[in-house]
Amino acid sequence: MKYIGAHVSVKGGVSNAPLEASRIEAKAFALFTGSSNRWSSKPISEEETARFKENCETAGFTANHILPHDNFLINLGSPDPVKLEMSRKSFLDEMKRCEQLGLTMLNFHPGSHLKELSVEDCLDLIAESINITLDKTSGVTAVIESTAGQGSNLGYEFEQIAHIIDKVEDKTRVGVCVDTCHSYSAGYDLRSEEGYLKTWSDFDRIIGANYLRALHLNDDKRERGSRIDRHEEIGKGTLGEDFFIRLVNDPRFDNMPLILETPNEAIWHEEIAWLYSQIKE
Repeated sequence: MKYIGAHVSVKGGVSNAPLEASRIEAKAFALFTGSSNRWSSKPISEEETARFKENCETAGFTANHILPHDNFLINLGSPDPVKLEMSRKSFLDEMKRCEQLGLTMLNFHPGSHLKELSVEDCLDLIAESINITLDKTSGVTAVIESTAGQGSNLGYEFEQIAHIIDKVEDKTRVGVCVDTCHSYSAGYDLRSEEGYLKTWSDFDRIIGANYLRALHLNDDKRERGSRIDRHEEIGKGTLGEDFFIRLVNDPRFDNMPLILETPNEAIWHEEIAWLYSQIKE
């Protein structure tokens, strides 16, 4: 079964996220548990935590289909020791917020070398940051998001993600979220049927299908290999409708969150409905 949803607003508190997801008839959702652009966020009260859990239960959402995202300031591979420490502290706080809410995954962009570290050294630093955080938490999997490779961001090659996972000590608590726009912009041919099959075969060979925890469903404003991150509405970009029809009928993506981050939230309800309508019985 497919669990398709979107990255919904937490305006008014995290407890509103499952209500918003239910409103757009999503079966999964993503959220920020705090601010998306600050190092630290206001603590979540016990009352708000209880409301979040109650609303999830009422709307039928389980932790398996909820994909929180950390804030965008975090760089777990930062070459700046001060920024690295701030990132690790913030990442730990994000993990603990997930623990508090009863969530089991935290999605994050791996990091950037800022042209001051070698790729390998930066990847090692990211893995070290993950290890430090996992040692101080429990029950939450660190889910590495594939990137477009814009600037000096790492995680755009499956080999880079595999390198990080190889250095993570507790492999039961690390996973991967493939962003379709990012990976297409990074050069993976998801559009053609042959390229689609090869991409997932390569993922399985290089990383391992057992590490795949989620997908971000985004069309792409740019051409394959552009290394530029620009999301587009489903079917209106360079990936096109056929790709998404192929994906929603692919059983390897059953029972995991498939999350829209397309640019027009006003039509998420329609995009979700269209994706479900393309599933063949």
